[in-house]
Amino acid sequence: MKIIHITASYKPAYTYGGPIQSVGKLCEALQKTVAEHGEPENSIMVLTTSANGNHELNVQSGKPVLVDDVLVTYFKRWTKDHSHLSPGLLWRLWRAVNPQPDNEKIIIHIHAWWNLVSVLSCLIAVLQKMTIVLSPRGMLTSYSQNNRNSTAKIIIHKLIGKRLLEKCHIHATSEQEKLEILKIVKPKSIHVIANLVNIPKAEECKSKSVDSNLFKLIFLSRIEEKKGLEFLFDVLSLLEFPWSLTIAGGGEETYIESLKLKAKVLEIQQQIDWVGPIGNENKFELMSVHDLFVLTSFNENFANVVVESLSVGTPVLISKQVGLSDYVQHKNLGWVCELTTQSTLNQLNASYLDSNKREIIRNSASTVVRTDFSDQVLVRKY
Repeated sequence: MKIIHITASYKPAYTYGGPIQSVGKLCEALQKTVAEHGEPENSIMVLTTSANGNHELNVQSGKPVLVDDVLVTYFKRWTKDHSHLSPGLLWRLWRAVNPQPDNEKIIIHIHAWWNLVSVLSCLIAVLQKMTIVLSPRGMLTSYSQNNRNSTAKIIIHKLIGKRLLEKCHIHATSEQEKLEILKIVKPKSIHVIANLVNIPKAEECKSKSVDSNLFKLIFLSRIEEKKGLEFLFDVLSLLEFPWSLTIAGGGEETYIESLKLKAKVLEIQQQIDWVGPIGNENKFELMSVHDLFVLTSFNENFANVVVESLSVGTPVLISKQVGLSDYVQHKNLGWVCELTTQSTLNQLNASYLDSNKREIIRNSASTVVRTDFSDQVLVRKY
């Protein structure tokens, strides 16, 4: 059996945030599994583009290379925006499945939606009567449909998207994402499996008690509108205890400047530390020296960073719109708020006052998430 992963971008294009890491981690875990069973090296392969935001990765187009033991082929894209048109990738996919090799089962696993790599690859796979797995990565929700380029998305969905999606077996990363998907389409099947998440080894995760007069908050993610930072700023301006907020991550400079201006208007700019993008080798250390991770997003299908924060013992406060909110509530690993000023304010106050709960989480969360998000457990489900 061969699994061909189709994704518009692949590591090291980390500018796209968590999905890049999730897709890479999955492909590497699957490759390790097939290698242990003596399967051919090309049983797992990735077709992707050289996309890296507004720039291109420094890679050779059309030549397969090993990226952390996974066979990856990058192709140039004609468009530099989120459409990611890449005729070379589509042609290579067509050649890979037409004609289909005798006695070889091929599965096409497509990651994300609403780009020409995903939609046109799905069309090719449907025309060739291939088995298709689609991981929308948060792209099949009412929020994503009505957000950027909503008119184009509606037209594409009505003309071709809905019929293509009905031919897919869909992988959702949370029950919340599954419910959102089923409001939009009825696929051949749908299954919920959590993301594989990169977390440090247990011996590297030494919990640290944060000793400070300030209540130290941290936001670590791609900085964009759906993350709810403007809303969070409004709530933080109402707090009556001493606090600080570290913001780690990159985004469009014009939007970041607008956030800094808002902080200045609210007179909280002195309490916010903008540290920019943080590499994987440094982010766990940074999260471990804060009291609370905060993510008041308007929509998150999963949110890897929640698991990452808990892996170093830092409790979380997240909105109900984050896919892992049910998990956090069930495991009592933090606080969950509605996206209202009063609810968020109440939960921030509760997290500040309940130092005993924070200490329990700091001492136990790492063990809990390592059990629940074990690579070995999750890759078997995949």
